[in-house]
Amino acid sequence: MKRLLVTLIALATPIVAIAGPASKIAWTPETLKFVKNGNAEKGKALAETCKSCHGGAGEGTAAKTDDGDIIPAVPALAGQLSTYTFKQLRDYVDGSREDASMGAIAKGLSEQDCADLAAWFASLPAPNPVVGKLTERAEKLVSDGDDKRILPACFVCHGGNGQGERQDIPALAGQQPDYFVGTMKAFKTGARHNDIYSRMRLIAQQLSEDEIRELGSYYQQLQR
Repeated sequence: MKRLLVTLIALATPIVAIAGPASKIAWTPETLKFVKNGNAEKGKALAETCKSCHGGAGEGTAAKTDDGDIIPAVPALAGQLSTYTFKQLRDYVDGSREDASMGAIAKGLSEQDCADLAAWFASLPAPNPVVGKLTERAEKLVSDGDDKRILPACFVCHGGNGQGERQDIPALAGQQPDYFVGTMKAFKTGARHNDIYSRMRLIAQQLSEDEIRELGSYYQQLQR
């Protein structure tokens, strides 16, 4: 009960303080059915153009340096919830989420294309976990949160195995840690603002950069 109260407080009380766009997606029964019926085979054909960035198996790519320029990490999409992938693509289309490359790509996709791509990536096996060093701090944030900072435990929303929950809470297990870090920093600064009710912006603002890096490493090592 205490953990539930902490979660409700964290996700509800400061919302008025952080106003901003979130998403124009409404999860009506019709929308849920539409996404559920996405055609994975058609999505597979569309995904051929995604391989150069997201990898042949949807595993994503780590950040790298090329001729002095830093190329940002690209997220793993394999095994991601179809509703989450669909929402992100549609958010790029209407401007709720901003990225020069993905915005241009998404605007060339129909709503059906987005559902088909989401179905294809959801059908792929999640990336294999990468063994590394886990910190006690990250494990505690995932399992217990931090009452002093009114931080809910990560597992409450993202699941005990980082598998994601419901429509708009992504799977994190196997995610590229550099991408995780970049995403959390974007939420922290408000550069990314398509989180419903400012949930991740509120949480990210409470986390240090070291904690964010440790959480990124933690989730890359999880097996869904």
